[in-house]
Amino acid sequence: MIRIALHAVLLVTLITTLAVADDRPNILVLYSDDAGYGDFGFQPDCVPEMKQMTPHIDSIASDGVRFSNAYMSGCVCSPSRAGLMVGRYQQRFGHDNNLPPGSKLGLSLDETFGASRLQQLGYHTGLIGKWHLGYADAYHPNARGFDWFYGLLQGSRSYYPLQKPSPHQVIQEDGKATAERGYVTDRFGDAACEFLRREHDRPFFLFVSFTAPHGPNQPKEADLDRLSHIAPGRRRRHCGLTVALDDNVGKILECLDEQRLADNTLVIFTNDNGGQTQTGANNNPLSGHKGELLEGGIRVPMAMRWPGKIDAGTVIDDPVISLDLVPTFLSAAGTTPSDAWQLDGTNLTGRLTGELTSLPDRPLFWRKGGSQGARAIRQGNWKLLDLRTEGSTAQLFDLASDPKEQRDVSAAHPETAKSLAEKLDAWEAELIEPRWGPGA
Repeated sequence: MIRIALHAVLLVTLITTLAVADDRPNILVLYSDDAGYGDFGFQPDCVPEMKQMTPHIDSIASDGVRFSNAYMSGCVCSPSRAGLMVGRYQQRFGHDNNLPPGSKLGLSLDETFGASRLQQLGYHTGLIGKWHLGYADAYHPNARGFDWFYGLLQGSRSYYPLQKPSPHQVIQEDGKATAERGYVTDRFGDAACEFLRREHDRPFFLFVSFTAPHGPNQPKEADLDRLSHIAPGRRRRHCGLTVALDDNVGKILECLDEQRLADNTLVIFTNDNGGQTQTGANNNPLSGHKGELLEGGIRVPMAMRWPGKIDAGTVIDDPVISLDLVPTFLSAAGTTPSDAWQLDGTNLTGRLTGELTSLPDRPLFWRKGGSQGARAIRQGNWKLLDLRTEGSTAQLFDLASDPKEQRDVSAAHPETAKSLAEKLDAWEAELIEPRWGPGA
């Protein structure tokens, strides 16, 4: 009798656990590459020529939340991805620089990906598109928490079929090369829909890492024709890549609707670093570009939607950083990160749902290229930028009144500058030197 009762309790517990698991949201990340801060219609300072050109990405913000002070933890591709994927400052594990093509190194094997943690929680995990975190088998996406990988290992490639793609340029599926065909951005959108159509038995985590609008500037002619209001040249070509990105975001969102997944899916759109103005991006109203610690190099467009959780039209002005995504995803999946994981990010769930009206005050940090390179800290509206070049001194900016970082007010606020510098020093003392030098 006792045994029967015990079995009944265990059965009820199992059913309850499965019911809870079934209610956990899917998580979909849509990640662009080198896009301009001012090149999306949902941004208040979107440049006029792009105001109506990104309706699908804009819908994520209008249906959910726009972040006005969102940052990546790095100012170039591979480091920013490393920090986001792990939820820790990438400088803690020596991933300060882009990974050179063909390198035998990669994101430290001592670090655990957020995808691995979600995988352990029963999520089906997929990565589509650009990897740029390691080429050897030990660093392959399938070895780092992704059940399915469809994409390229290196940082960029032609948008059109290549005659003889290298093993790191070719679009592969779980380690096997696929045929060269079609337009790369469209291939990634199609692959995302393939994933969504076949996985329904458990929650999923899908990271769609577009190469667009990273160079080379190879838009489709049809997309250039839609941009006849922009003068011919690199700007128009860059915008052509951006509208193809938006088209494929729309394709993916439509697939969510078709599969009746939209109501239980947390969707995030953001970009990997500041826009590459040299290839045509526009970071209006910020100064600087990809590769710099000015706002134009690290502040990024970010929007989320989560039906029933995030009110449509929400705006969050609190500073947030890409490191916050892993703890937020884990919270959405129903778990609390262990202190032993030493995550640097903050769980945003309470702020997203309105349970919290603000985030705790905290400093955000950046460092480029090791202990001799540029560094920065933001806390509240204050930002200290220390280029550490010969003859330079640290500059203090009030981002509320000076988002372009044109007025150094360190002389007027010496105690603030000193306090921020001390916090930077303390943070930097916890870091290691880069494990490799600057690469491509």
